[in-house]
Amino acid sequence: MRSVFAGACGAALLALALNATPVRADERHGGARAEHADARHGHNHYYPDRGGFVHAVPGRPFVVSRGGGRFFYSGGVWYAPRGPSFVVVAAPVGVFVPVLPPFYTTLWIGGLPYYYANDTYYVWRDAQDGYEVVDPPNDPGASSESPPGEAPPGDDLYIYPHNGQPADRQASDKYECHRWASAQTGFDPTQSAGGVPPEQTQLKRADYERAMRACLEGRGYSVR
Repeated sequence: MRSVFAGACGAALLALALNATPVRADERHGGARAEHADARHGHNHYYPDRGGFVHAVPGRPFVVSRGGGRFFYSGGVWYAPRGPSFVVVAAPVGVFVPVLPPFYTTLWIGGLPYYYANDTYYVWRDAQDGYEVVDPPNDPGASSESPPGEAPPGDDLYIYPHNGQPADRQASDKYECHRWASAQTGFDPTQSAGGVPPEQTQLKRADYERAMRACLEGRGYSVR
């Protein structure tokens, strides 16, 4: 009888140990699965491991065609169809997306901003009016500290979604407000010096940040 009891206890302990594996239930990314912390460049956000499967891509994904296949981009995570499901994959280099991930880290290389999230680097391209997925920059001088007079869109703003807006909606709202604020003020922080004469940078940047704040608050966010 004791051996049966001991066996049952051992099985229970084994189950507890298995349940202690670092797997999170993350509704933003379609359910429970293994995740990893992306600490590169001080980014410090969690993302689902590549190779994991989901039954459906969460949120409102942006669909990209590349090399005869399709990729689905949502919340900074990339998916590809595999049978009836979708698998988490690496971002295809060279494709363009209209918005950055909801959480990103800005790196400055040669005075130009790169945007980093989930082991992926993005660069703004005026000609395509979007962000291109690029190869990792091979530059030891990359820094998350912006040069004097430079500021990437929204990096100094902390927003809270009062209406429970999902991550992909937050990214879309931030991008659309950035476009509107840039058009209103003539200041585009994705360009060197904001695209204005150096003597106007500080004033125009302040105008841009006020416009961003007004736009985001009008869409149901608290901005600090």
